[in-house]
Formats: sequence, C-alpha cells, structure tokens
Amino acid sequence: MVPRPTLSPTALLESSLLRDRGAGSMQHQLHDRLKRAILDGSLVAGSRLPGSRALAEALAVSRNTVTATYEHLAAEGYVQPDRQGTRVTELSSSVLPKRTGKPTGAPATALRLAKIKPGTSRGEMEAALRPGVPALSHFPSAPWRRALDRAIRGAGSAALGYGDPLGESPLRAAIARHLSVARGVRCEPQHVVIAEGAQEAISLCVRLLANPGETGWVEDPGYRGVKAAMHAGDMRIVPVRVDAEGLCVTERDWQKHPPRLIYTTPSHQYPGGSVLSIARRLALIAQARQHGAWIIEDDYDSEFRHTGEPIGAMQGLVDDAPVLYVGTFSKTMFPSLRLGFLVLPAQLLPVVQAPLEEMLRGGHRYEQLAMADFIESGQFSRHLGRMRRLYRDRQQALRLALQKYFKVPHEIDGGYCGLHLTVRLPARFDDRRIAAEALRHGIAPFPLSGFAMRPTPSDNGLVLGYGNTPMELFEPLVKRLSQFARAAASPD
Repeated sequence: MVPRPTLSPTALLESSLLRDRGAGSMQHQLHDRLKRAILDGSLVAGSRLPGSRALAEALAVSRNTVTATYEHLAAEGYVQPDRQGTRVTELSSSVLPKRTGKPTGAPATALRLAKIKPGTSRGEMEAALRPGVPALSHFPSAPWRRALDRAIRGAGSAALGYGDPLGESPLRAAIARHLSVARGVRCEPQHVVIAEGAQEAISLCVRLLANPGETGWVEDPGYRGVKAAMHAGDMRIVPVRVDAEGLCVTERDWQKHPPRLIYTTPSHQYPGGSVLSIARRLALIAQARQHGAWIIEDDYDSEFRHTGEPIGAMQGLVDDAPVLYVGTFSKTMFPSLRLGFLVLPAQLLPVVQAPLEEMLRGGHRYEQLAMADFIESGQFSRHLGRMRRLYRDRQQALRLALQKYFKVPHEIDGGYCGLHLTVRLPARFDDRRIAAEALRHGIAPFPLSGFAMRPTPSDNGLVLGYGNTPMELFEPLVKRLSQFARAAASPD
C-alpha cells in the first residue's frame, strides 16, 4: 500500500492569514486551518507544530494569537503539549470519510420515517388561493401589540423563565370560557393543555394514548398532518372514507380494524367540507366507548361558519365523551403565533397530567398572556366577527367566479364554513398536473388526490383557499385555472 503523502507543518502554514474584516479573527482562521489539517490527515499524528514564536513571525501575527490557538486545540484534544513543544494527537479513527468521488449511501434513520410521505408542493404562504392561510393583512396588529405590551409590563422578567408545562393559567381559563360559549365544549381550565399548534396537540394525543402497532382511523381524503403524527407513533393507519355526512364508519370497520384512536373533523371536514351528522356523531361516541377507543376532534376552522350559528362541538354532546378536543389559533389569529390547545376528557386528566408535565416545557409565555388578554378584552370576538363577514363575502365571490369562468365540468364542495372550497373534477383532468402548473404561475391550490391514502376517481379536484386572496383577483385567477385544467385534460 502506497503511504499517503503528508504536508509538513511548515509547508502547511506558509500561506498568510486573511486580513479582510469578513474573514474572521486571526485566531479563528489559524484554529480553523490547523483543525482541518489534522482532521483530513495533512497533519499526521505525532507531528510537531512550529513553536509559537516562529509561527507568529511567519504569519505576522502576535505570539498571543498562536498561544491561544494552541491552547484551544489542546482543550479540544487535537494536540498535546509536552516538554518538546506541541504534537498532533493520535486520533482513534478516521474522523472524516475519504473522498472517493462516489456518492455515499443514505444515513440510517428510524424505519418509521419511510412511512411519512411528503405531500404535494404547498406553495408559498403568500401565493394566491393557498388553502389554510387567513387574511393576514386584515389582522388587527395594533390591539395585538398593545396586548403584548401589557403582558410584558405585567409579567416582567419573571415570564422569561419556564412556565407551567401545561400552559399559562390565564390563557387556559380564557380558552375554557370561550369554548364553553362559542363551541359548546364542556371543560374546566385544568382540562386545557396549551400546545404549539394543532399538529403538536395531535402528536400529544398519539404519545399519550397509543402504543406501537395499534390502529388509528383517519378520514380519507383527510388532513395529512394526522397521518404523519400517527406514523411517528408507529401506529397502523386505516383510512375511512367520508361522504356527504362526514366519516362513514361501518360495523365491519369496528370488527375488522378496531381502533385505538379515531381522528375526525366533524364540524367542517377537511378537505371535503361535509359536516358529520348528529346520528353519526352519537354512534361514533357510543362505539368508541364500547371498544375502548378515543376520538380526536379537530375543530381547526369551525369558528368561521358563514350561514347561521357555528355547529357545536362533538365533545360537548354527552357526559364524559371519550373525545379529545383540538383547536388552534393559526386560523383565527395568524400561523406564526404557534399556539394551539388540547382539551382533555375529565376522566383522562388524572392519568396523564404527571407524564404531560414531564413531556412538556412552558414557553411562549408573553404570547400566551397576551392571547389571554386579547380574548378577555373582547378583541378576539370582535376580530372573529370581522373575519366571518370577510370570509363569507370572499367565499360567495369565489363561488360566483367559478360558476362564471371555470369552463370545465366541476362540482363545488366545502359547505359554508372555513377558509376553502373544494372543486371536484372528472378523473380525466389531472389535479396534480393542474396544481403544479398553477404553482409555476404563483397560484397555489392543493390537488384533492394528494389528501387521499386510497384515492378513488372521485378524489380528483382542487382545494382552493380564499382566506388570504382578495376578491378582485378571483376572476383572473379562476380564468387561469380553467386554462390549466383544459390543458391537463386527457382524451376521453
């Protein structure tokens, strides 16, 4: 075997250090140069580094710079000082892989990651017709800023430390009161757990209640995030179809695939928009009790009901329902706030409270206190009222634009709630191709087929968000989508 050529310390250090301001300090440059030479083998184990005085003169730096660099390298274990000077340490193994020019294999990861499939491109947040984005330009920034200021002044530096792992007490109390009035949820403040959005709340449900290999039911088509959460918990996922009355569970489902967790969006199914009928809600609760299952009710955008009063939550239908209620402020406030909540059943709280306090850490304390102030001051309710009127007008305008300018066969789903409409298309119109072409033009609808685990021909269409898109843009946007759809059509 031919020995690998090495550089002498003197040859390696002949080039001067950079004097540019952006290059970093002399000490940092020298440390980086020596460290890299040791790691890649240019400075072999046992080789002696130049004396600090000689090296300082060669590089035109102070001797203190060289001495500090050697001391830093010795502290990290790269070199070892002795009576004769400073020698390169013998490393136990090759630190960096040899550069062979061949691609390295994929790193080993948990097997569960292979089950978490990326969705179709979601586009940029500001792209037109992107689902799930509220009207950010209409958010009342001034009242929110005042609420933050009051929170910072009131709590002071004490709120810079860790808080209650389950959330700030004022916010938990404010959420409990709001949900009782607005959503018919039965809860006390101690039942509310603050999370970083609905996704973390769902993940908490999985971690608290499901064991690896147990079954979770999800709506099909349905929210992709719950599938990721269940896969991360090593659960077995069973997709359950939805129809005009929501989640469509049969007796065969209970017998063949008894679940541990059941995920549903009963007040406004995502993305289809149906409402889970009262008969199915009561049947689902009764069967869940009988089979020892838990229901995760995701009430992600049900505050925005455009006709009549908001549909009440399933959680409050009967006493001691086996329902964990999940909500978020991402739609009602703004996504980057990263505040959501989980309402635990009273019978579950004594069992999971201690584990939760170990699993969670209090954070976002000023934001939590500001959110409590925003709710209690009435600003939140006024903001919801303004947004309901805005989204109602935008949905009506989008329906009208689709009716006039979308010149391909289609059906509109989505009910009269939330921030999106679903446009179902015949199977010959490739929804993924349409969405990809639209994204290249700054339009970001989601393909309906991307939400289904077991797609059927009916799971073809576009999910259009109208929350953050002005009404005056609907006409030109729909015309463009119509063009993309005709171009993506396959022959009959």
